[in-house]
Amino acid sequence: MKKIKILLPLIALTLFSCDNYLDINESPNNPNASLITPNLSISAAQTGSYSVLVRRMNEVGNVFMNNWGANVNSFTGGYAEEFGITMSNNFYEDVWNDLYRNTYEFTNIINHPSTNYNHHKAIAKIMKSFYFQYLVDLYGDVPYFEAHQGANNINPTYDDDQAIYRDLIIQIDSAIDMIDNAPATTVAVGSEDVMLAGNMDAWKKFANTLKLRILLRQSTKGSTNGATTTDAATLTYLTAQFATLDNNFVDRNITINPGYSNAKNAQQNPWMNLMAELTETGNTATPTLTFRQNYNFRRASSFIAGQLNNNPVDPRRGRLFGLVSGSVVGVTQGDASQPSGTAPLSLSPLGPGLVIKSSQDGYVMLLAESLLLQAEAAQRGFIPGGPAAAQAFFNAAITASMSHLGATIGTYVADVNAVDGKGYTASTNKYQAIMYQKSIALNGTNGVEAWIEYTRTGFINNIPMPMGSTSPTGKKPLRLMYPTSELASNSANVPAQSVADVFNIGPFWK
Repeated sequence: MKKIKILLPLIALTLFSCDNYLDINESPNNPNASLITPNLSISAAQTGSYSVLVRRMNEVGNVFMNNWGANVNSFTGGYAEEFGITMSNNFYEDVWNDLYRNTYEFTNIINHPSTNYNHHKAIAKIMKSFYFQYLVDLYGDVPYFEAHQGANNINPTYDDDQAIYRDLIIQIDSAIDMIDNAPATTVAVGSEDVMLAGNMDAWKKFANTLKLRILLRQSTKGSTNGATTTDAATLTYLTAQFATLDNNFVDRNITINPGYSNAKNAQQNPWMNLMAELTETGNTATPTLTFRQNYNFRRASSFIAGQLNNNPVDPRRGRLFGLVSGSVVGVTQGDASQPSGTAPLSLSPLGPGLVIKSSQDGYVMLLAESLLLQAEAAQRGFIPGGPAAAQAFFNAAITASMSHLGATIGTYVADVNAVDGKGYTASTNKYQAIMYQKSIALNGTNGVEAWIEYTRTGFINNIPMPMGSTSPTGKKPLRLMYPTSELASNSANVPAQSVADVFNIGPFWK
C-alpha cells in the first residue's frame, strides 16, 4: 500500500506535466523561429542583402554600362560572357538566388507576431521593397505575393510586375505609418540597425526617396528621349501618388557597416573582399593587402576614359580609376589584340575612391542619387520648383558625388554646365544631362542602378557595344533571364522566355 501511495503522485505528475514538458523540449539545433526576435535578425538581413548589391549586381551593371573593361591577359576568362552579351539561364543566376534568400529574412521580421517591434518591421518593409524593386527591374514578372512561404508554398506563382510595383508603394506607406504610429510598447531600434542606427526620421527620408524612385521609373514608358510619356491610366496614378508624396528625401549617403574590419577576410566589407585578401602580418591595424586576380582584370574601359578625360576633365577620374601618366587609360571591351603582358601596368585599375580599406562603409543609396531623382522629378513637374529647382538639385548632386569620392571639385560645375549632354544649362535634353551625371556618380558604387536607368531612358547616348558581342538587337539586354535554379524547382510557374525576349521585352515600365 505504501508503494501505491508513492506511485500515484508520480503518475499524476507525469500526466499533468507532459504537455508543458513537450512545449519546452525544443532542439537547440532547430530553434523556433518565433524566438528569433526582429532585433536579433535585422542586422544579418541588412548585411546579407547589401553583399548582393555591391558585388554581383554592381559588377554586371558596371560592365553593361561600359565602365569596366578587362586587361588583355584575361580576355579568355574575365568578362567573356559579359563582353559577348551571351545571355543564358546561368548568367548571373546567383543574383536571383541571393536576393530571394536574403529578402526572406525581411519577410520573417515583418511576420513576427509581436507588435512590440513595429519599428524593426518598418525597416524590414522598406528594405524588402528596396530589393524587390530590383527583382522587378532585372526580371519583370517574379514571385511576390506568394513568395517566402517556405514549405507552405514551394512553388509560388509569378505576379505581374506592375502590380508588384503598386504594392511596393503600399508597403512603403505602411512602413511610414508604422514609424509614425507605433504603440508605446514598441522596442526602440538601436545599434542592431547597421544602416541608420535606429534613426527613424532618416528611415522615413529613405522610404520617401525609394518611393520617388519607384514612381519615376514608371514615368517614361515608351519614351525615346526621356520625356514623360506613358499611358493615361499610369499618368493619373503617378499624379495622384506624387500629390501625396512627402518631399522629405535622403539628405546624406545611406551607408551600412555591421563592423567591417581588417581582422580577417570574413570581416571585410564585401566589396573589399571581392578586391583583395588580407595577408597575415601580426598587425591587424595595418594589414597587408594582396589584390586578387579578379581585381587585376578590372580596368577602365576606353569609353569611360574618354568621358572622364575630356570636355571637361572630371575631377572624379583619379578617384574612380588609378591614373596612368596623369590620365585614365582604358581598353575597348572585348579587344584582345594588344600584346599580352602589357595591360596590367598600362591600363587604369579601379581607383582609391572606391577601393579604400577593409573596414570602409558600404553604400546602399548615395546622396547624389537622391538629389538627381529630385532633379528629374522637379524637371517633370512632379515635385515643386520646376527647372530652377531641378538645376539646383543637379548642381548639388555633383558636389555630393565629388565629396563621396574625395575629389576636389574646382570649377567643374561651371565647366560642365556649358557642355551639351553632360551639364544642365547647355543640354537640349535635361534628362540626358541628369542621367549622365547619375552614371558617373554611381560608377563603381551601384552599377546596376545606372544600368537600369540607362535601360529606362536610353541615356547616356552612344555607349558602345563590346567587340565581338552577339546581341541579336545590337544593343544591351533589357533584363536578365530566369535562372536555372528556378526552372528546376518551379518550372510550372516560370513564364516562357527565350534569349531574344530579354533583348526585346523589358519590365513593364520600359
